[in-house]
Amino acid sequence: MARLIILRHGNTFDKGETPTRVGARTDLSLSVSGRTQAHALAAHFQDTAFCAAFCSPLLRTRQTARTILNARPHAPALRILPFLTEVDYGPDENQTEDTVIARIGPEALAAWDRDATPPPGWQVDPAALRAAWASLLERASTLEADAYVLIVTSNGIARFLPDVVDAQPDGLDRKLKTGAWGVVDVSPDDSRILDWNLRP
Repeated sequence: MARLIILRHGNTFDKGETPTRVGARTDLSLSVSGRTQAHALAAHFQDTAFCAAFCSPLLRTRQTARTILNARPHAPALRILPFLTEVDYGPDENQTEDTVIARIGPEALAAWDRDATPPPGWQVDPAALRAAWASLLERASTLEADAYVLIVTSNGIARFLPDVVDAQPDGLDRKLKTGAWGVVDVSPDDSRILDWNLRP
């Protein structure tokens, strides 16, 4: 059974800064606290022998993944998977949360958090994202037993993974926090989320 570590990149805003909804069109680097999170993750996973590592083209995911991989000798090459790129928030890109809620309403945002229904104006294809996750799980099911795979992505993308696994914990919160990860076991017959929103 292969084990996937589905990890959200570290912070892009520090305490005291006003966070905005950062999507696919905004290629921010990790903030100071985000780099601290990445180093904590690297320390946590320093004894994990990943056989493969994937991330999106966005700088924040590449920085997080490389920090983790650089903590280990003989780490695998980091490969880019375009589908892992954060969603495009359309007119809400780079807007504060209050501004976003004022435009779409609290129920639209609740639906996004609850069942990944995109609010009006957001550029995201849920069916395509679920298919991409399903394809990745299928590929992972052919790996050797005890193989570990690192996948670094963003909140808007990770939330579609629970829809395509065979089992998950009750009451799972789709939102993956910055610098947090989920654990997914995959075999030819089964896929299951063992844990979600873990931090070092």
